[in-house]
Amino acid sequence: MPVRGIGIDVCKVERISESLKRFGERMEKRLFTPGELAYCRRFKDPLPHLAARFAAKEAVVKALGLRGFGFREIEVVAGEPPTVRLSGAAAEAAAGRRVQISLTHSRDNAAAVAIAERA
Repeated sequence: MPVRGIGIDVCKVERISESLKRFGERMEKRLFTPGELAYCRRFKDPLPHLAARFAAKEAVVKALGLRGFGFREIEVVAGEPPTVRLSGAAAEAAAGRRVQISLTHSRDNAAAVAIAERA
């Protein structure tokens, strides 16, 4: 399948931690789906997993060239490999394209790559 876009993002876990402390549940609800939050909260330290999902959303935005969407319209679905579920404006903008992602994280940093292909 022909590649139509590539995106990459790196996120400091501390950035997500500080933002959640400052904005709390309001930020969680703006950025993450209930499924993403449930998955990440299964871990002793959910912050690296949340940071990886945030990086993945940013990478998807870059790969698809998205504008005018909500972060919850891009959902990272846990699995091997993780997948992306798009809804709303993000799904409309991505029509005819499929997105693959790869995530990684350490205690301090998270990163993601997204590749958009013609479906």
